[in-house]
Amino acid sequence: MKLDHAALQVKNMDEAIAFYTEKLGFSLKHRAINEEEQEEYAFISAGDVRIELIEDLTNDYKPGPLQKPYCPHLCMEVDDMKVALTSLELMNIQILRGPLTIENEETWVYFSDPDHNVLEYIQWYNKK
Repeated sequence: MKLDHAALQVKNMDEAIAFYTEKLGFSLKHRAINEEEQEEYAFISAGDVRIELIEDLTNDYKPGPLQKPYCPHLCMEVDDMKVALTSLELMNIQILRGPLTIENEETWVYFSDPDHNVLEYIQWYNKK
């Protein structure tokens, strides 16, 4: 079994796609409206990560508060945390927490998209 994709609710599809493609390097693969469900959806990907963004066209989405333990969240592995942190800073993406480190194991950082979907970058030092 393997993970196919994660789905995140967004308030504005255009803004969400711009955030993920322009700031995090994802590519837009497909975008459509499901008339029956009254939802707009888009699939974006970067490397092996595939995300479905969903906007409910019948309700005004109000993101919840950002608070520890930042769950649920979507974690993406990076090769170099320093490069990833520099990229977040250059894109004016605020860090929620971190970078945090377990010596000789991992370093991770939490941040969010504009809809308060929590994202994490992690760098593993000794992959098993």
